[in-house]
Amino acid sequence: MGTVDTEILFKLGISAVLGLVIGLERELKRKPVGLKTSLVISIVSCLLTIVSIESAYNAHVGAVNITMDPLRLAAQIVSGIGFLGAGVILRRGNDSISGLTTAAMIWGAAGIGIAVGAGFYLEAFAGVALLIFSVEFMPYIMKLIGPKQLREKEILLQLHMAQRHQIDALIDFIYSQKYILRRIRIKDLSDGEHQVNLQIAVDLKLKTTQVYNLISELEGVKRVEIESIS
Repeated sequence: MGTVDTEILFKLGISAVLGLVIGLERELKRKPVGLKTSLVISIVSCLLTIVSIESAYNAHVGAVNITMDPLRLAAQIVSGIGFLGAGVILRRGNDSISGLTTAAMIWGAAGIGIAVGAGFYLEAFAGVALLIFSVEFMPYIMKLIGPKQLREKEILLQLHMAQRHQIDALIDFIYSQKYILRRIRIKDLSDGEHQVNLQIAVDLKLKTTQVYNLISELEGVKRVEIESIS
């Protein structure tokens, strides 16, 4: 019995360490799911997997031994963790979606816990290593050697224009600067001005402040609000 207890504690310990690694990555980026959440998910997933396996092979009905599905609880973990992941996905005011990576990391932490609980230690360590590499380093590598779209960042602009015809000059200026216009929305204001919302893609190396300064100096631009979303 002591050996079994030691093995269980060993599994929970490994699960805690790997959950800590995942949580630390999110914590350093100031994401809503950090150390504590990842630790809880990884440890409890591991514990439930252990309980599921142990109870399946030690089920008795009278004098009859019954073998059940050893991973029936683990299957429910994968389904149930979706509710927690959905809680961190947010729709921001600019219609962009954030939190998808964090939700995926929650799912990953649960998967790592299940793998450790089932005894796949090497696979769990390899999984965490690949997970961190994919989230931390792969985006930078792809921006260096990947398609052009991955070397661009998107910027949201909200402008107040004095005259309607000056909007055409604004669009011409954007194309002349080799910016990519993703979306445009124009709204007439009660004071006679016009609100123009733009979503543009620019070179990743270009500073957001440079775009701000160029747009601010255009004739007819009364006010500029700018936000970099990637």
